[in-house]
Amino acid sequence: MNALDYFNTRLEATISPMDYLRCAEANPEEYFLMDVRNGPEHVRSVTIKDAAVIPQQELQERLHEIPKDKEIIVYCWDVWCNTAAKAAAFLLERGYKVKELTGGISAWKEMNFPVSDFSAKIHPSDRCGC
Repeated sequence: MNALDYFNTRLEATISPMDYLRCAEANPEEYFLMDVRNGPEHVRSVTIKDAAVIPQQELQERLHEIPKDKEIIVYCWDVWCNTAAKAAAFLLERGYKVKELTGGISAWKEMNFPVSDFSAKIHPSDRCGC
């Protein structure tokens, strides 16, 4: 694969936070944003605003919640996390149209884009106390 093929393939499989925000504002009915991060709820309490929360480890059981007629945008923690890539591959194998949000929630928060914080809704006994 030459450099041009690599970059074209990368652009085909990913979307930047800025591009996603612009596209979703223009055509919200075309996209389904999905937080696929695994881990305890208290560490996942901040999500991208209006994202569906379906952890990667629950995808098999929750496929019925994911629309086939929209482009699915998956995200995880950051550029170092491969959970979104695993989720994207799983969904692509099942016929979904999928892109990964580059940089995950870290890049989204760094750009001060809208988030939802559910930490107040988590019961104190659910916290690990770390």
